Parts: sequence; structure tokens; C-alpha cells
Amino acid sequence: MNQIEGVILDWAGTAVDFGCFAPVNVFVDIFKKAGIEVAMEEARGPMGMLKIDHIRAMLSMPRVSALWEEKYGRAFNEEDVNRLYGEFEPALMASLSEYTEPIPGVISTVEALRSQGLKIGSTTGYTNSMMEVLISGAKAKGYSPDHVVTPDDTNSYGRPYPYMIYRNMEALKLSAAWKVVKVGDTTSDIKEGVQAGVWSIGVAVGSSEMGLNEQDYQALSDADKEAVITRTKQGFMQQGADFTINTMTELPQLIERINGLLAEGNRPGNVNA
Repeated sequence: MNQIEGVILDWAGTAVDFGCFAPVNVFVDIFKKAGIEVAMEEARGPMGMLKIDHIRAMLSMPRVSALWEEKYGRAFNEEDVNRLYGEFEPALMASLSEYTEPIPGVISTVEALRSQGLKIGSTTGYTNSMMEVLISGAKAKGYSPDHVVTPDDTNSYGRPYPYMIYRNMEALKLSAAWKVVKVGDTTSDIKEGVQAGVWSIGVAVGSSEMGLNEQDYQALSDADKEAVITRTKQGFMQQGADFTINTMTELPQLIERINGLLAEGNRPGNVNA
């Protein structure tokens, strides 16, 4: 039967942690301790990647790289990457339990998808030890996917590599990539879905890409909300997303639409919407 069998959700900024603030604040802090002032936008740029890769990507940014050379009189090296990551992990672990709240609409959406017989998988840029904190916190608040895969399970080949998606497919017995939907809130999520050959969907509200906490988002006028949603969605489409949604509550209806496209012989990557 040509229908979607499973949905694979990202964690922070998609399922929990509105605005994806847990890691961003720590990235800014560890660079500050190293004498480098990074902007929130720079800290968010590589979001979704394995966290050590994220640090390497930040150090490779022209402005950050120049600041590093100015301060230390040399280009950054792998020792610097490892030292920064050594500070990042315990700092994140100390605060992660405060960022396990499911994003509004996620729990009811997952219930609706399960009632349609869909399996719920997940991928992340967090490690297994980080996910232990997140999984237990989110479960206590009502969110628990059927399967979790981290870059630790794929020899540290995180996003944009497609392997975490394939591990989910194997564990959940999903029969074909084109019968799978991946939903995420970063450009890394979109690329992961595209490279896996699944339907790649970007969610705007609560996303790292949007970068607003819930209070700041709700304080916007309707016109400003529309503008920031549009800008966020455009970013996803530029990375190759098949579709974008405002919030997770739109997902069940979108999956019905994708089922209709599948019935007509369409596949991921060849539908512009």
C-alpha cells in the first residue's frame, strides 16, 4: 500500500524546547569563556548537527575564525575543538532537564498520528547521555516516541548524513524511504531528510531557525508572526524541503495530502509545494 508508514521527528525545537534554547545558550557561553563573543545567529547556524561538529562549524565561520586568530595568534585546531566540547557537554547536561517541555500541539499530534497506525521515530544532534535526560523529562510530560537514534548509534555520523533515519527505519520496520516523513526545525534536519530520500518537512513555530522563545513569539502582532513564519519557511524550502508547516498540528492533514500524492505516483523531491 502506497501510504506513509512512519514519522521521524527531531527533538529540540521540533518536539520539545520551544525555540531550541538549551544548546544555543551554552554555545554562546563556552565561546565567551574562550574570549570570543559570538552572536546568537552564529551559535544557531549549524544547529541540528552533532554537537562537536557544531563547534567545529562555528570555529570555521569566517568572522569567528578571524577573531580566534586575532586572540590566539593562530588558526583553531582539533585540540581547541575538543577543549571547547569538553566544556560544552557538562554545561549542557547541567541545564538540559529544564528544556524538556513538549512544544504546544506535539502530544496531541503524535496521538493523532498513532491513531492512524503510524510509527514515531526520532533523530537528534544530542549524544546518548544527553538524550537520557531529555527522554525521561519529556516522557514525564507526555511525549515519548517509539524509537530514538543519536549520532552515537551511527559512529558519530550525524546530520546531514542520513544514517540516523535509516536506523529508525530498520528498528520500526518501515518498508521504503518514500513511505517515511522527517520533520525538523533546522537546515541540518532538512538536509538529513533530503539525503535519506524521505519526505522532508520543516516546522516553523518553535524552531531554532525562527529563534524565538514562546513568550516573545506570542507577543508579536499577527502581521509580525506571519512575516517571521514566512521567512523561516523560505529558509527550509531553499534547503530542499518538500513541505513546510506552521506548527506540528498541521502534520496529520499534510500526511493525508502526501498519501494522495503517493497514490498518484509522486515521490519525495519531485513535488513543489
